Amino acid sequence: MYKKEQWPLTLYFDGDCPLCAREIKVLRSHASPGRLQFVDIDEEGFDAAALGFSLEQMHDALHARFADGTWVTGLDATLWSWRAAGLGAWAAPLSWRPLRPLLNLGYRLFCRWRPHLAWLPHPDGSRRCRDGSCPVSPPSDQNR
Repeated sequence: MYKKEQWPLTLYFDGDCPLCAREIKVLRSHASPGRLQFVDIDEEGFDAAALGFSLEQMHDALHARFADGTWVTGLDATLWSWRAAGLGAWAAPLSWRPLRPLLNLGYRLFCRWRPHLAWLPHPDGSRRCRDGSCPVSPPSDQNR
């Protein structure tokens, strides 16, 4: 277990991803800033290179960094972010060694399919529209 001085954990997340944004909403509602902080990698001005990564690498897997500079990615980033928010019991199966290979496979598959899930409703509807354009078509007038 990490020591108190290694908190906060900074979670780097894809704010444009509807499923990711829902998870972040849950974590924000439970986390204290002293234990968990959030950085949206899709916000203007975010520089992945300053952290030693490409934006593509950060989009390919969840990244989190402890205050001591230790990085965790993928399932471990998920597990530690839920622990930091005080919700570790919900993510406990992610730490079960016999399940790790299967869970890692599932996580990798999710990461591949995640970009194709952009059609799902985003908890922040304004994320859909940027610079005057919306990638999701408005409802048709055929039902009127």
